[in-house]
Amino acid sequence: MFVKICGITSEEDALLAVALGADALGFMFAPSPRQIAVDRARDIARRLPAEVMTVGVFRDELPDRVVEIVQRAGLRAAQLHGNESAEQTRDVRQRTGIVIKAFPAGHPGLGRIPDYGADIIHIEGDKPGSGELFDWRLAEDAPRAGHRVMLAGGLHPGNVADGIRQVKPWGVDVSSGVEREPGRKDPVKMREFIDNARAAFEEIRPADPADPDDSGLYDWQLDF
Repeated sequence: MFVKICGITSEEDALLAVALGADALGFMFAPSPRQIAVDRARDIARRLPAEVMTVGVFRDELPDRVVEIVQRAGLRAAQLHGNESAEQTRDVRQRTGIVIKAFPAGHPGLGRIPDYGADIIHIEGDKPGSGELFDWRLAEDAPRAGHRVMLAGGLHPGNVADGIRQVKPWGVDVSSGVEREPGRKDPVKMREFIDNARAAFEEIRPADPADPDDSGLYDWQLDF
């Protein structure tokens, strides 16, 4: 189970999230209470272990600008949260290496996922980045064969396990659900969220007892 903590604004929160087991950290460059300066994101990212996926989050930004910021900040991926076309998404993917494309649940673009060429499909509610919960039944219809689906939108420690059991995503993404205030993470909520996500995933994909190397721990790098 891939776990991404988004809306990181401080080195303290970034290092704590990694220590608690997060696979990826997101830095907001789109307008948001959690928006971060490029140079600040770079300073944080350079202190993180190489195995952590660092993600720049954008909304309706020009592809050239997305690529510029990702490269300047030394990030490993771009997350596109707006109305980016399939052509724009492919362009960013070609120049950044890894792209996460966000769609509202039920969006017609979900029927054309191969056109976008994204590595991960991020499914949320109608208002991107709002932290609002949506009807998970809408996410159950998202194409799965050959696609990595990441569930987001209104997740928190108390409901992430239910979301994983119902949707069976490849990963989960959270921001406001593990905060004590916008841009400041809550250590207890982060720990509970990550622990609950891992436990729920083990329920739907238990470790193989016949494989001594299968600890149930997930390394996202093996999936790329």
